[in-house]
Amino acid sequence: MFKTLLGNPIVQFLIGRGFGLYLLLVASTTRWHRINQAAVAPFWTGDGRLITCFWHGRFPQAHLVWTYGRGATKAKMLVSHSREGETIAQTVRALGVEVIHGSAAKGAQQKGGFEAVRELVRHIEHGGMIGLTPDGPRGPRMRAKIGPVYIAKFAQAPLMAMAWSTRWRIVFKSWDRFVLPLPFGTGVLIWADPIPPPPLDADRTALEAVRARLEQDLNRITAEADTLTGAAVIEPAPVKTLARQAPENAPITS
Repeated sequence: MFKTLLGNPIVQFLIGRGFGLYLLLVASTTRWHRINQAAVAPFWTGDGRLITCFWHGRFPQAHLVWTYGRGATKAKMLVSHSREGETIAQTVRALGVEVIHGSAAKGAQQKGGFEAVRELVRHIEHGGMIGLTPDGPRGPRMRAKIGPVYIAKFAQAPLMAMAWSTRWRIVFKSWDRFVLPLPFGTGVLIWADPIPPPPLDADRTALEAVRARLEQDLNRITAEADTLTGAAVIEPAPVKTLARQAPENAPITS
């Protein structure tokens, strides 16, 4: 019964838009300390060709990586094709960000991954900015897949890690340790320096080096954000639980 309700477009719209409004309330009532914002500011206007990355569990305030209004770089976010994905899409739209749907293939079932990659690359090439969760949609937690690196290669756009944390929050016991921020508190936003895209002729070893740096940057600034707010640091999943990286013909994450 509950799953049936979540599959109803009206219910998805109401839950997604309601959660989005809550996140806007949190963002506007939190006193934010911003670290290394100068790294991302040049991409907010004009040619915004950038791939921003944040962990799946830090989705709720990731919209703060972008700026909005006249002349601002248009932002889009990749959201998976699923019942939960459509609810998230409604949340993202409430935050002022457009959505591209797509997921990696599941067995023989195609879920729009290749089409999504083409749309993401096209958006970047036209001066847009995109947001990805490198450990989504099912983990392992805080372990980057190779998908964003392929998109950076195809679009010849840099990658940038972003993290946030708040003093007042609820951490769920989900695979991603989903962090729900609470309003009227203090928080930290951190941006890492841009990671140059791999060249178009980069081999698997070069791509893996970029993937490892992205994962390292994300985990470093996420731990720093937690520490600065006085919150418990959320650790990545053990390396031994890592799933096999996607093959070269499936460069998608969501």
